[in-house]
Amino acid sequence: MPALDLGPHPDTHLDADLAAERAHLATSRAALGRMRERAESLFATGDQVAGDAYAAETLGRTLARRVAELADDPTTPLFFGRLDFGDTTGGSTTDSAPADDGAEASGDHDGRRYHVGRRHVTDERGEPLVLDWRAPVSRSFYRASARDPQGVAVRRRFGFSNGVLTSFEDERLDRGEELGTTSRILTAEIERPRVGPMRDIVATIQPEQDELVRADLADSICVQGAPGTGKTAVGLHRAAYLLYLHRERLRRAGVLIVGPNRAFLSYIAAVLPALGEVEVEQATVEELISRVEVRAVEPPTVAALKHDVRMADVLRRAVQAQIGTPTEPITVSDGSFRWRIGLEPLHRIVDETRGEGLPYSTGRERVRARVVSLLQRQAEARRAESPSDAWLRRMSRCRPVIEFLDAVWPALTPEGLVHGLLSDPARLATVADGLFSDTEQALLCWAKPARTPKATRWTAADALLIDEAAGLLERSSGFGHVVVDEAQDLSPMQCRAIARRSEHGSVTLLGDLAQGTAPWAARDWRESLVHLGKPDAVVVPLTVGFRVPAAVVAFANLLLPALAVDVPPAESLRHDGGLDVRTVTDLTAATVAEVRAALAHDGSVGVIAADDAVDGLRAALADAGVATATADDVAAAERVTVVPATLVKGLEYDHVVVVEPAAIVAAEPRGLHRLYVVLTRAVSRLAVLHQEPLPAPLSNGSVPTGPATAEG
Repeated sequence: MPALDLGPHPDTHLDADLAAERAHLATSRAALGRMRERAESLFATGDQVAGDAYAAETLGRTLARRVAELADDPTTPLFFGRLDFGDTTGGSTTDSAPADDGAEASGDHDGRRYHVGRRHVTDERGEPLVLDWRAPVSRSFYRASARDPQGVAVRRRFGFSNGVLTSFEDERLDRGEELGTTSRILTAEIERPRVGPMRDIVATIQPEQDELVRADLADSICVQGAPGTGKTAVGLHRAAYLLYLHRERLRRAGVLIVGPNRAFLSYIAAVLPALGEVEVEQATVEELISRVEVRAVEPPTVAALKHDVRMADVLRRAVQAQIGTPTEPITVSDGSFRWRIGLEPLHRIVDETRGEGLPYSTGRERVRARVVSLLQRQAEARRAESPSDAWLRRMSRCRPVIEFLDAVWPALTPEGLVHGLLSDPARLATVADGLFSDTEQALLCWAKPARTPKATRWTAADALLIDEAAGLLERSSGFGHVVVDEAQDLSPMQCRAIARRSEHGSVTLLGDLAQGTAPWAARDWRESLVHLGKPDAVVVPLTVGFRVPAAVVAFANLLLPALAVDVPPAESLRHDGGLDVRTVTDLTAATVAEVRAALAHDGSVGVIAADDAVDGLRAALADAGVATATADDVAAAERVTVVPATLVKGLEYDHVVVVEPAAIVAAEPRGLHRLYVVLTRAVSRLAVLHQEPLPAPLSNGSVPTGPATAEG
């Protein structure tokens, strides 16, 4: 299995191979440039060939998207692997051979050679120079093995430095030769220092990850991923794969990525564009439900009640309670005619509409239409002709019909419904009977309600109730696929908000029950999946990590017994990296010294502390001449980021400095869960600095008292 590095090498055959691969890279890069130039030319002249303004606008959007998709980053490898399929016919392997991306059987590729990369690149004849990693034939790059070669004779991995091809490594699968996790190129890519936004993992996807990435669009899946197992990357790459396979369908329906906060979404924002996918919406749950401005904060106990799934039943009852019973007939004057609808048909209209289970506002319009239909029949019977559309509109808006509607099916707004419910203890008691206790109802009701919904100072939990109410009143528009990351912190009501946006689509749910820090954090994925409307989704555990070093994982695992969740302990294949747990007398000085030492290594440095300690640490580092960034500024040039513990979820840094674990734990009710998150952010080295005693689960375990470095 040859492995070639840049520089002198005695094997001239390997030198020639390297030169040929570099030539192919140059050819492919030039071809991608031509593809982009053609797209830009079409974009510049598109308005001249469009038939009308609407066609011009549609064509312009399509071509602009194509130009963006073909953007090239010269520091990023255009391809990272090569597949040489065996030739059962006795011919020779051919490069740049025609590739049927829809072909599945390995025999269809006999004697073919394919370079696998982030996007499809073709030459001027349309022949492939680089195959998209999502193409069916590319699956063998991730799945083929010595035991199951899938027709692959040689799998080649390429090593790059700043976009320059520096090495390659071959696995002769036809001879039973496979490197697996001992591949130095694979290991180097996984362990490569990271600064700035999250990178894609197309070059390092493992077989178990690839299986999840290529799951069918119709399938909803839940990934219980231990730290460092790549669950976030799996979700993002699945979105990219589904867009490749179902582009037009998902372009119409949309793909949504839901993250825990803006810092996290900024961190992952570059992954999909790097894969050529530029039209994916990203949002937090709070942004999804932002019908009202949040201007107030309420006690955690009240917020927890509003996040409780019982509130969904309360709101449903409140909506149903608005539907009344007809008490008198309708009489409508129409010129010299008078039309009358008796109580029996009016009762029938209301009862039938109620039984159809429509959104409330749709039901109101259905009642209006059925009343007008009865008036129309009478008019047709008397006049022997069908009334005009103008007549129908006038009847639907006449005072007797409107008064009837307002009496039996009054118009509602989500804000008005929630305001009326939380402002009126008697009304709340009626619809919350048997669901919430008197004490809980007293907590839910406002002590001094505003007079109108517009004047109300809404809280974040109120916004969630308003979104639930909106779902009862009107149909929500949905997405074709939704990826939800850090899902363990979603409350039942937040799950329902996402469910309304994925009712007719599928979901990829990503999270780790051990990292649940919210008061309502999930303890069982099955419950969350029920609230998301996907009770049959399969739950898949990922336990083997490739990024967090084994020493760091073992240290964080000491917390698991105290977290009261049923998850398998994380494992790691990384035996490099380092762990240093130290008692210090001056936390600030020790932090500055540790950061200076970390800067001697490549990669990013994350300083994580309790939220109220962050400003002081940033000031101390600034005084020491160390420039720092905030968690929200992932594109900053500074290598050092000072992060509040409450915002670090989902982020990762090469070297992590954790300052005073006891303070992190004491800051919130689920502080041990928060500490588990904090300790698992390091992908190379972890330093834990403390004055106070370590939390009991850590101090009772086998904890190194000084630097402990495991070299791979």
